Amino acid sequence: MIYLNDGHIRELGTDWHRLMDRIESTLRIMDTSEVVQPLKPYLRFRNAANRIIAMPSFVGGDTDISGIKWIASFPGNVMQGKPRAHSTIILNDTDSGVPVAVINSGILSELRTATVSAVMLRQYLSLERRNSYRVGMIGWGPIGRRHLEMLLALYGGKVESVKLYDIRGIDSAKLGESLGTSEVRVVDSWQEAYRESDIVFTCTSSTVRYIDEAPLPGSLLMNISLREYMPESVKGIRTIVVDKWQEVCRENTDIEHLHRETGLSEGDTLSLSEVIHRGALQHADASEPVFFNPMGMAAFDMAIAAFYWREAERLGVGVRLED
Repeated sequence: MIYLNDGHIRELGTDWHRLMDRIESTLRIMDTSEVVQPLKPYLRFRNAANRIIAMPSFVGGDTDISGIKWIASFPGNVMQGKPRAHSTIILNDTDSGVPVAVINSGILSELRTATVSAVMLRQYLSLERRNSYRVGMIGWGPIGRRHLEMLLALYGGKVESVKLYDIRGIDSAKLGESLGTSEVRVVDSWQEAYRESDIVFTCTSSTVRYIDEAPLPGSLLMNISLREYMPESVKGIRTIVVDKWQEVCRENTDIEHLHRETGLSEGDTLSLSEVIHRGALQHADASEPVFFNPMGMAAFDMAIAAFYWREAERLGVGVRLED
């Protein structure tokens, strides 16, 4: 088998369009027997804030891979200068079950998360609700930075401005050097990042909800971290998109809170498959905000991991592990 780490993933590079194709291809077969993904279990011990999640899946079609992602999330790591999340994926051949790759890479998780957001963004932007968009980003950890990279790489021409906020602070000088643009600026509160933003990304590790204001009409809320919005701020939104209801309506997510407090049900939401392959957003009123809540699906991780595994095989990247 091949062993890949962050360095190997960087060497293989990021082709956002090819990665988006992998996600959209997976969504096309999502509700068929060609995708199998059991509800993922959460392993918790000692500190209840920590968790390790097992994410097994089979993805057929032109991906044709099976495997499991084992991802640990320990929020306290950040205060110790360690990454919050650690992710390892094992890929298995679908005919023999033989392991073909071990991928120990946090970058791969970032890329999967940002790529799912990219396909959602493309559908929203196709509505052409504005000529250009003001973006607010709350949370400037690895997921936030990867999302901004994706946003500017794919849709930079449609971005009017970006406001960034992180509770731990952001070094504006270093930010300017890394992004090379004057359109991105740091603000002093989440309210500044949130208000007057047509697209809002929440990419924090918050366990306490704090957003208590309604979004702008027609805006897009990219609720990547899932536990940000007080129910009263979003309960009036009629266009709610989830990757999979059974996954996202649990584990103290904003969707679960809406389910418990307002009676939100699966039938009140749109699936990402419906949005991408059935044009479901086209029927929404232009003044209606869109609330996207992606729990993160194992099938997407397998699709992205299989892409990098095959690229590594083709280009001779990685470490060959012998039996």
